[in-house]
Amino acid sequence: MVLTAYAIEFRDVWKVFGLTPKIDLGRIQRDTLSKETLLKLHGCVAAVAGVSFKVEAGQIFCVMGLSGSGKSTLVRHVNRLIRPSAGEVIVGGEDINLKSETAMRELRARSIGMVFQNVALLPHRTVRDNVALSLELRKVSAKQRYEIAEEKLALVQLAGWGDRYPDELSGGMKQRIGLARALAADPAILLMDEPFSALDPLIRRELQDQFKELSQKLRKTTLFITHDLDEAVRLGNQIGVMKDGKMLQIGSPEDILGNPRDPYVAKFVHGSSRLKLLSAETVMSPLSGYTGISLASAPRLGTAVGIGELIALSNRHDNGPLVVVDSAGSEIGVITAASLLRGIQDRL
Repeated sequence: MVLTAYAIEFRDVWKVFGLTPKIDLGRIQRDTLSKETLLKLHGCVAAVAGVSFKVEAGQIFCVMGLSGSGKSTLVRHVNRLIRPSAGEVIVGGEDINLKSETAMRELRARSIGMVFQNVALLPHRTVRDNVALSLELRKVSAKQRYEIAEEKLALVQLAGWGDRYPDELSGGMKQRIGLARALAADPAILLMDEPFSALDPLIRRELQDQFKELSQKLRKTTLFITHDLDEAVRLGNQIGVMKDGKMLQIGSPEDILGNPRDPYVAKFVHGSSRLKLLSAETVMSPLSGYTGISLASAPRLGTAVGIGELIALSNRHDNGPLVVVDSAGSEIGVITAASLLRGIQDRL
């Protein structure tokens, strides 16, 4: 199986809790009963109800919904922590329901990383040892796994923290350690289950931006679970909105905000401005087309910087140019007051 070709596909997946031989799954699928009626008539719950979608390799696919919508149950199908009642879950071109337990353990260990809201770092182990845990379980030599751990700590901007212990870290730092731990095994797929939801807003935005840059750099296929529309818009290449186990709409952030095709989705995004879609990457102009003053002293910023910070930066620098750089630090575009205003006007 080629890791770089990894993608995820759900084909008419159902997960019904409380099923017994007396309950006809086929009837449940045909009748499309509401959650309340299904519980009343059959004493069971359809946590996932006929969900089908694909996640392209290298994409961030955000699954959005309120508590009880089925999004966390859905993501646990990808590493088969939960088996579907019906349907297929395709990972890397293979139906994982057909894999043996041994093959699934290998898949989880080498190809799928997961980050939860509760990072659950081991308190008696150093940061370095926490990051290197999956490699230790795979019998990787101490020298090699510590080198990899230090490399991943540097990726999440925690170089030099390897000898510390979890109780010496802030909440945001612990989440970064959790991400570094997931990356240490170099998985093709990342499953992120509301990893930033318990953090303060400023730290949360910082980690969102950092994760997006890392994702673009490492080209990981990511299934990202969130109940926060702003987070989904900020991170997702594609967004799926769930309610009562059903996937109501799938589309780009622009599509979800600008063209809701279900009453619930329309209600969910009501009052959300399309200005949230603006980032440095969407409003910049090519370097080749810029003929203004020298850019040597212009501020440098990443592609994921949002509209609020862009306006503040532009004002602080007397509406002068801003230079956009990619994850490698290479200059890729320029933002001027005029290009910023055009971007805003296009979404009003």
